[in-house]
Amino acid sequence: MPPSNPSSPPKAAPIPPAGPETQSAAPQTQTTTIHTHQGPVGVDEDFIDDGDSAIGDDDMSSYSTSLVSSVLSKKTEYGRNYHAYVKVLYSSGDVNGIHIERDRLDMTHHIFKIMLHGKLYEAPITKDVQRVLDVGCGTGLWAVEFADDFPSAQVLGIDLQPIQTTLVPPNLKFEIDDVEDEFPYKETFDFIHCRYLAYSIKDWPRLVKQIYKHTTPGGYAEFLDYDLDYKCDDGSLDNTLMKDWVDNLPRAGRMMGRDPSPGPSIEPWMREAGFTNIVHKKYILPVGPWPKDKHLKMLGAYNHIMVSEGAEAFTLRLFIKVLGWSHEEVQVLLPQVKKELKNKKIHSYIELHKVWGQKPEAPAAV
Repeated sequence: MPPSNPSSPPKAAPIPPAGPETQSAAPQTQTTTIHTHQGPVGVDEDFIDDGDSAIGDDDMSSYSTSLVSSVLSKKTEYGRNYHAYVKVLYSSGDVNGIHIERDRLDMTHHIFKIMLHGKLYEAPITKDVQRVLDVGCGTGLWAVEFADDFPSAQVLGIDLQPIQTTLVPPNLKFEIDDVEDEFPYKETFDFIHCRYLAYSIKDWPRLVKQIYKHTTPGGYAEFLDYDLDYKCDDGSLDNTLMKDWVDNLPRAGRMMGRDPSPGPSIEPWMREAGFTNIVHKKYILPVGPWPKDKHLKMLGAYNHIMVSEGAEAFTLRLFIKVLGWSHEEVQVLLPQVKKELKNKKIHSYIELHKVWGQKPEAPAAV
């Protein structure tokens, strides 16, 4: 497998050497913020005015890929399998023998790679990285690809449930761990990767501080996570059932104490933890292939599939357990939401935040 990053990744700004006037000062925590898209997202008017207001299955087929499916389930509610821990809000199992949620997580990995133009990471790590931790590894695809690209590194993926692929390189292992518990590792890691934990974490500052603690001095941590407050530049999402749905999902998450939109806050959490040389990039992720920009159009097409297939997993527990809906009411709601998700005239999107930073080198012994 070819490396997922360029052979010479960009170097982060160097940490200033400690002089007499700076030896006791806190490390520099300057942040470089990069907006990957400026201004309103342009709409492909030809796509909207092709004679039909809905997206058909044929419109999506050229963008889709075959998905791998396999999962070990622990708990069943409402006809779906869930993690053993009630605190996990999303289903991770199957319906009628089809491992929908496992497939959706694999699709999400694919979306992230398209968004990053094929890269697995953006932090300026070197090829001699030795110890790598993937926090909340999900189905394990990121860890597998990273371990393939770095055969001399020892890669560890941790998650609540053993839903990882069985195609594991020899330098990779998976363990069952709750990332909200104290990390049990005695050694530190040269690179810690953490993505897509929206709705999963109660105490984000504590998690980021744990990651800082277990990062080797001079090493990097990189986060990728959502702002799941849906946005729309032209008002086409207003006064829709879809708008109510995407507003109620994060509202229920916050009622549970699980942040649905950690992305915008990761940068300040990293600064507070002590990371320096922080870079914060913001990405646009449309819902549907309505943008004029070809790259955003492809992202939107894949994201439409992911959101549509994940709608039930997103909705059931949050709406029933938290908001008090009945199962029957949710089953009436979901087809209407999926219909509006196909509406070409609704131009919604969400934002993803990629943030990485470096743990300062340990001060030289005097």
